Amino acid sequence: MAFLRLTFCLALVLAGLFPLPALAAQQPPRVLNLYTGRHYDTDQRLYDLYSAVTGVTINVIQGDADQLIERIRSEGAASPADVLLTVDAGRLWRAETLGLCQPVQSDYLNRRIPEYLRHPAGLWYGFTKRARVIVYAKDRVSPADLSTYEDLANPKWRGRLLVRSSSHVYNLSLAGSLIAAHGEEFVEEWARGVARNLARPPQGGDIDQLRAVAAGLGDIALSNHYYFARLITSANPEDRAAAAALDIFFPNQLDRGTHVNISGGCVVATAPNRAEAVDFLEFLASDGAQAIFALGNQEYPVVAGQLLSPILDRWGPFREDTLNAAVFGANTARALILLNRAGWR
Repeated sequence: MAFLRLTFCLALVLAGLFPLPALAAQQPPRVLNLYTGRHYDTDQRLYDLYSAVTGVTINVIQGDADQLIERIRSEGAASPADVLLTVDAGRLWRAETLGLCQPVQSDYLNRRIPEYLRHPAGLWYGFTKRARVIVYAKDRVSPADLSTYEDLANPKWRGRLLVRSSSHVYNLSLAGSLIAAHGEEFVEEWARGVARNLARPPQGGDIDQLRAVAAGLGDIALSNHYYFARLITSANPEDRAAAAALDIFFPNQLDRGTHVNISGGCVVATAPNRAEAVDFLEFLASDGAQAIFALGNQEYPVVAGQLLSPILDRWGPFREDTLNAAVFGANTARALILLNRAGWR
């Protein structure tokens, strides 16, 4: 299998034992058309390494994930797309329901990636993990006051909670996990409590909520973990000062665990270069690629025993909700209806 040669060559590259052009010359030229909704500079390192050690030319089409999904759908059987990469299981669920993903049965992927982070039928696989955490103002909130996502609807947080729009897929996936845990009636009532507790109408992204907490506009915020890590490591001294006023809390540690979403990918149903597409997905689960994900973008690797960034390592281990991502992804459509009906816009 090409991937086994790739793993060996990647290790040599990372160890600095071979120059990249020499490795590329050992492989016949091939092509992979990658549609990606990920917008991280470090991902280019992955593409460059893969091309260097396989000789595969990666044509990258980058854009908004929903627009890319619609583009593949509209292109139909003539689509050049081989792989779709995106963030959040809710988006992978949408691609799946539109028939844009084909099943992949890979012993390597199934061995490397835990069952709850991949589709049961191999339609897509997760390659990084993203914890939905609570970030709080250290001078106004004690970690003893924090507990669960469910508790965010508690009246004690009235006027103190900051969170982005309910329509964003990160919040829909969290709500989808709550539907699986408690049912729709509970989630609608929970969303009403969250809406009542908001310090301001939802606006901006996760990092905007963190800056607002640091500025005193609220006391706690829901955020994906890596946004807080980015504040800590920012080149902007104002961001670093904001981060110094905040700390992180992993919810639901005494029951099912913190909600963990994914970024992941699938082989497109009409992929003209299927062999290269499968090989590329296997590459993303390799030790070298997992290290680049973790160290470059502050994401948690999906493969056990991998290196973490120094910040994530300092935060320590936490209990994860092991609900299959396919379950909460499929619940996002219903979650949107419930959250909007509850008044959380």
